Amino acid sequence: MFHRHQKTTRLFVATALIGFFLLVMTACSGGTLNTPSATLLGSTSFLSNVLNASSSHPGYQSHQTYQFLTLNNQNDPTFNQLLGINKHGVIAGYFGSGLVVNGTLHPNKGYTLSKPYGQNNYTNENFPGSVQTQVTAINNDGVTAGFWVDGNGNNFGFVDQNGTFTSFRDPNTGTFNGVQVNQLLGINQKKVAVGFYTDNAGNNHGYKLDVNQGTFTEIPTMGIPNAVSLMATGINNNGDIVGTVTDNAGVMHGFLLRGTSIKLFNAVGVSNITNTTFLGVNSSDQIVGTYTVGSGTTAVMHGFLLSNPLHHPQWQTIDDPNGIGTTTINGLNDNADLVGFYVDTAGNTDGFLARKY
Repeated sequence: MFHRHQKTTRLFVATALIGFFLLVMTACSGGTLNTPSATLLGSTSFLSNVLNASSSHPGYQSHQTYQFLTLNNQNDPTFNQLLGINKHGVIAGYFGSGLVVNGTLHPNKGYTLSKPYGQNNYTNENFPGSVQTQVTAINNDGVTAGFWVDGNGNNFGFVDQNGTFTSFRDPNTGTFNGVQVNQLLGINQKKVAVGFYTDNAGNNHGYKLDVNQGTFTEIPTMGIPNAVSLMATGINNNGDIVGTVTDNAGVMHGFLLRGTSIKLFNAVGVSNITNTTFLGVNSSDQIVGTYTVGSGTTAVMHGFLLSNPLHHPQWQTIDDPNGIGTTTINGLNDNADLVGFYVDTAGNTDGFLARKY
């Protein structure tokens, strides 16, 4: 629905976040469709206003040095996005821009990638009968989550457990611009997934999904000042949820939901930061995502790692050296290994793995 970053440009820029794009194509359906129920998360308390950084730790802190490895599936080396990684180093992602280029469709095709990260280590993973699939998240047991598109362009979330696919649709989903949108973007060890649906007005609503029970719980926005849309993008094994809130001025803020308390964050340390998006969280509440500097055609995007978010926030800008100003960090594991993507000088979107050294 939104391209994996405006930085990546063309892909998912449609609604308001980084990384997931509304797939509107033609396909037949397959797999198991779960009949869900939905509830509303009990009232959330809004902490402070927007947290920028602790006065004792201003700006961006340089903590870890990372080594970057570009990883592209050669089935389409012009477009890869790596979106999630588990403690075993298994990566979730996809290739293909979803665009028609010179009359040929380059569909999104999902995969997982295992060590030692050669071409023979990619495993295709696509929802049965779909035209396009993105694998967006993976837990330590290898259970994956993502989304797929049916023949009418509707997006559905899915979970794949040992090759058994189950499709999920929040019952509150509306129809906007002729299609319905549900996307799952994170999953933890307890098989609780997070994502969002779009309502009839085109606003996004974040939720968590109990995969075993098939029940949705919406994350309310009424306690967040000026909030219009909310996307849940990551969940850790403690049940802490991260995502992005869009306000009535169209500005995006990261959020962390712990229990019933939600806090907003804006990146700091650089002038003219216009948007902050949270995309992944690990069990230590380290958070990754992107921030945007500037707007319009001059906007650039940088990846970041945020540590100690609720006490002494420490922000570290992390860009792939081949994609400074075009880097998105989309996922991390408990070792703080990072995955994401960047746009290179040829205009291709390349996946990367970053590990500490």
